[in-house]
Amino acid sequence: MGLPFVALSGASSIMYKNMGISDTQIAFWTSLIMLPWTIKPLWGPFLEMYKTKKFFVYTTQIFTGMLFGLLALTLQLNHFFAFSIAILTIIAFSGSTHDTAADGVYLNELTPKLQARFVGWQGAFYNIAKVFSGGVLVYLAGQLEKSIGIQNAWMVVMFIYGIIMVILGLYNMRVLPSGGEAQKANSVKEGFDTLKDVIVTFFQKKNIWFSLCFIVFYRFAEGQAIKITPLFFKAARQQGGLGLSTSEIGLLYGVFGAIAFVIGSIVAGYYVSNKGLTRRTLLILCTFFNLPFAAYAFLAIAQPTNLYVIASAVAIEYFGYGYGFVGLILFMMQNIAPGKYKMAHYAFGSGLMNLGFMIPSMISGMLSDYLGYKEFFIWVLIATIPAFAVTWLVPLRKPEEVTAEAHTDEMNLTKE
Repeated sequence: MGLPFVALSGASSIMYKNMGISDTQIAFWTSLIMLPWTIKPLWGPFLEMYKTKKFFVYTTQIFTGMLFGLLALTLQLNHFFAFSIAILTIIAFSGSTHDTAADGVYLNELTPKLQARFVGWQGAFYNIAKVFSGGVLVYLAGQLEKSIGIQNAWMVVMFIYGIIMVILGLYNMRVLPSGGEAQKANSVKEGFDTLKDVIVTFFQKKNIWFSLCFIVFYRFAEGQAIKITPLFFKAARQQGGLGLSTSEIGLLYGVFGAIAFVIGSIVAGYYVSNKGLTRRTLLILCTFFNLPFAAYAFLAIAQPTNLYVIASAVAIEYFGYGYGFVGLILFMMQNIAPGKYKMAHYAFGSGLMNLGFMIPSMISGMLSDYLGYKEFFIWVLIATIPAFAVTWLVPLRKPEEVTAEAHTDEMNLTKE
């Protein structure tokens, strides 16, 4: 899940920045191409009807790998920006389809208790991919830029993305559990009838509108900060940035961010598994998720030159990000997904979650260009207020409901 998503939302931003594309264009287009992760519920139900969820996982991984190889070749063309954005859009459709199927495997193979126990590890591995993509590969690109040029450096990096995805696809073809057999559809009409039923039953869920507000606004500040941060790191100091090299940015994400994020994700997973998803734990997770954005406001105001000071700020933010993101994932698993169509309903929830990320990201470039980096990151702190409001107000399922569902799922798994 992590590699394609971060390649589109993060690494591509640095690539385009180095190739001379403006912040406004970068923020808008690299956010717009994330739309498939929002609208994936439109085709998610059809994945319930054909073959197994495992089949869609490994086929989309292999297909995505081939697309990254094609993307690498477009970087040598005169109109590389238009061609590469088009291919990244196709990758987004493939990647979002993969995520729906992979979530289906997770939800169908594990009970709610095990989902809570391993959600931290799921988040950790997702963010290992994030840090590998935005850290290790960006660092490699920065080193290669010095010897073979920007276009060639990023062409090599995109080929690496492709090779990794193909290898993952071949691996999962052999080892991944099925995630449940398809509910066979005998006709296209029956398929659309199922889609209609998925949509109707989704919006019939108890307190669904409160839940949707929660998953949209929880990431409102993050959607703005995450898109602009690497551009802020790269921008010259006279422009309000930190003037870091591509390799230094990769080092920050690949070492300091990686360690902090993985620790935060794993610790939060065990914390929620022991405490349960209560109002108190959700507020704590929300606080960890949003308040560390103050670290970027500090960097924008102080503009420190010491790389260790900058790295400490990144580590603080990434630990909080990893810790707090677990709350959002587990909320969707236990308050959105349960019911007849677990995979499809989880896809609805995660799609709307990405809408809460995508829309703020699209406007973040215009805001940062208008306000300047210092005022922009102060605004990000103000933009955390909606997250706290929805976390305080959203109704949660009663613990006995989750326990009863866990017992039912365990019985079903035992029968299987």
